[in-house]
Amino acid sequence: MEIKNPRKPILYYIITVLIIVLLLNTFVFPSLLKRHITQVDYGTFLRELEQGRVSRVEVQDRQIAFIIRDERGKENIYITGRMDDPDLVNRLYKANVNFQKVIPKEASPLLDFILYWILPMFIFIGLGQFFVKRMQGKMGGIGNAMSFGKSNARIYVEAETGKTFADVAGQEEAKEALAEVVGFLNQPEKYKKIGAKVPKGVLLVGPPGTGKTLLAQAVAGESRVPFFSISGSEFVEMFVGMGAARVRDLFKQAQEKAPCIIFIDEIDTIGKKRNTGPGSNEEREQTLNQLLTEMDGFDGDKGVVILAATNRPETLDPALLRPGRFDRRVPVELPDLAGREAILKLHAQKVKLADNINLNAIARATSGASGADLANIINEGALRAVRMGREYVCQEDLEESIEVVIAGYQRKNAVISMKDKLTIAYHEIGHALVAAKLNHTAPVHKITIIPRTSGALGYTLQIDEGDRVLLNKEQALARIATYMGGRAAEELIFNTATTGAANDIEKSTKLARDMVTRYGMSEEFGMMALETINNQYLGGDSSLLVSSETAARIDAEVEKILKASYREAYSILEENKEKLHELAKYLLEKETISGEEFMKILAADS
Repeated sequence: MEIKNPRKPILYYIITVLIIVLLLNTFVFPSLLKRHITQVDYGTFLRELEQGRVSRVEVQDRQIAFIIRDERGKENIYITGRMDDPDLVNRLYKANVNFQKVIPKEASPLLDFILYWILPMFIFIGLGQFFVKRMQGKMGGIGNAMSFGKSNARIYVEAETGKTFADVAGQEEAKEALAEVVGFLNQPEKYKKIGAKVPKGVLLVGPPGTGKTLLAQAVAGESRVPFFSISGSEFVEMFVGMGAARVRDLFKQAQEKAPCIIFIDEIDTIGKKRNTGPGSNEEREQTLNQLLTEMDGFDGDKGVVILAATNRPETLDPALLRPGRFDRRVPVELPDLAGREAILKLHAQKVKLADNINLNAIARATSGASGADLANIINEGALRAVRMGREYVCQEDLEESIEVVIAGYQRKNAVISMKDKLTIAYHEIGHALVAAKLNHTAPVHKITIIPRTSGALGYTLQIDEGDRVLLNKEQALARIATYMGGRAAEELIFNTATTGAANDIEKSTKLARDMVTRYGMSEEFGMMALETINNQYLGGDSSLLVSSETAARIDAEVEKILKASYREAYSILEENKEKLHELAKYLLEKETISGEEFMKILAADS
């Protein structure tokens, strides 16, 4: 297929520049020239002339320009319209003012031709050539139809990346899987001797912020080979064929510098499944076809390894994932408890910490956090230490930084009425009291009614002793009842319902629906798959796989679970109403209490 040259003719740029200059000459330059000239009426001119303040006058055909020198000696220019005044000359003589009449200059045809035609033409041509060269540079130096498409890949050598496996924490399984790639790049003879072939391509999959790019850089650093880094979106252009040309150029550079590593971030941008429907994209599919061809065409024994990262592996084309292309898939999941502690220790090396810092407690409080979240927590703790005037980070700084990441900053200036604060206090104690009285729930760590920038007016923080890999039915029901505790407390004490339970309702409904449609924890449906999960690493959206009649039955089953959990929460609070009053009053006074304080008051005799 012939690829058209996108360059526009030089006349296009000349006309564009001419229009810009004309607009500037019409609207901008006159205003700049007149910025220091004041226009006055003819009477003001005569009055200033009679008072002897005018120092010089220039009489023109349609206007009169005159200068007044102020007390500091600064000359100010004024203009006024020319009137039919026969006594003007006598007035000027009488005021003893230097004046003159402007004599129109005779036009020089040759000079006008040079100034108004030749010179602008040279300027336009020069600017046009400049713009053309700039466009050629951005489009890979378009000399002919097939010479464009530089890959724009950033090339790093080992000294520039400076990353090794020691800089990656919490991903031991991923590092172990990538160690073979490092071994092949460092000692290829050992693998060739036995007949083993290193994977041509390694696909890193996992949620955002888990360190996929860092792992790729660490592989290059450990291997001490050039590292080509490019994003999938950089291949996609508005001109058909540009992305394919960039793929060819990238692999050509890589083979010249072999052994080396090519890293394509967000490969799902160009690697989505091909289709012939309305959503097809010719440029993207051409780019994908070229990538498949290049991966088949080069010899893996030369030491060119392709690493790619994505958050959406389910959208990739099957041809990209078959053996011989991306042979190995390496999960880069959210870190577990030990991994989070290792990541915190790694980032904590860069800041000054107090001697009594307990990073294990921080790791336990951040279940579900990614490596990027944990790095942000350490940084937020350091920033808070600076704000508090300390030269080191203490445990309180890190605990507060967790809340900043989870719920946002404290809204210290928020104005909340005492009635609303009392309602919020009962709401949060309702959560904590139900959680404490039920089995299969995490211990209460902290309760607060200080509002946050995320919109939360208060929250109850529970922390498990360790990571939970599985969630059984009893634990799921206990969690839903805990969510219901806030609304149950409002209705028990104030006989009303507020908007403060919106987030609780959302969480409890989602969990109850998952119990029915995904976990097989419903007596109505049992172990029947009713929905599928899409984008498991990006929010986990779900799609129902049932008829409308079955969907109505699912809604009824979810409602049944929610109502039963609410009745259980309400019953617990009703049985412990005196403790609910006592704890809510204490929380209202203190605004924030720890889990130890809560349990101590709860365990004390009334």
